[in-house]
Amino acid sequence: MSSTIRLIIDCPDKVGLVAAVSEFLAQHSVNILEASHHTDKQQNRFFMRHEIVAIDEHLSEQTKAFNEQEFREDFAALAVKYEMNWSLKNACNKQNVALLASHEAHCLNDVLHRWHTGELHCDIPCIIANHEKMRQYADWYKVPFHHVDFSDKPRAFAEINALLHRYNTDVAVLARFMQIVPDDLCQEWAGRMINIHHSFLPSFAGAKPYQQAYDRGVKLIGATCHYVTKDLDEGPIIEQEVMRISHSDGVEDMVRKGKRCEINALANGLRYHLEDRVIICQHKTVVFD
Repeated sequence: MSSTIRLIIDCPDKVGLVAAVSEFLAQHSVNILEASHHTDKQQNRFFMRHEIVAIDEHLSEQTKAFNEQEFREDFAALAVKYEMNWSLKNACNKQNVALLASHEAHCLNDVLHRWHTGELHCDIPCIIANHEKMRQYADWYKVPFHHVDFSDKPRAFAEINALLHRYNTDVAVLARFMQIVPDDLCQEWAGRMINIHHSFLPSFAGAKPYQQAYDRGVKLIGATCHYVTKDLDEGPIIEQEVMRISHSDGVEDMVRKGKRCEINALANGLRYHLEDRVIICQHKTVVFD
């Protein structure tokens, strides 16, 4: 059987849309392995994610492979008719994930471990950090490491952007990278830069969220995985994790417990992105988990 292909669709909601796509797939001898649909009634938009595969007996006798280019050309006419934003991706292809870190290592190390064990289907071509001590994790996993001096922030971010392009980065992950990304990079990497914030956004955005949570006497703490935008900690949310605490927990207890939320939210959010399960719609996301 040929490789699994992901068909992602975002378009105005119209009667007959699902039937039209299903009929197209049947006519092209494609089998649906997984199907996810959602309609946003307020915006009148329809979202679809299909994992599909060509049926063996209908594959090319010469290549025994799915003809992706032919499929794209044929589907384009249907896409125009229904005003679709759409993409077609081969599930076997690995995306390049660049990791950015500061002085906290738990999120960085967790993503590296999940990648190393095969849980995350991606390649990690580089680690970029503004603290030299992060090199030890790069060395252990045999990943190229780049230390960036932040004494001149504009120059530092220019260097980071150059490195992201040098390594053909598909998605950049801010694994507790405690620097505010400038607007131009946010725009260039829109939908391709993921951050983990150590609070349950929109509560306690910005610096020292655990201290803010302690001062408010909350009973739940959390972490939020979201896309980076020019508005600090306000990007479209991909995943969130929470943990119950009590009045006896101090700030240090919250930090210790919250780290588990952070690594799980980041790992799940990154996996959803890599598997093309996230569709951004204005300031929100549709996540087919």
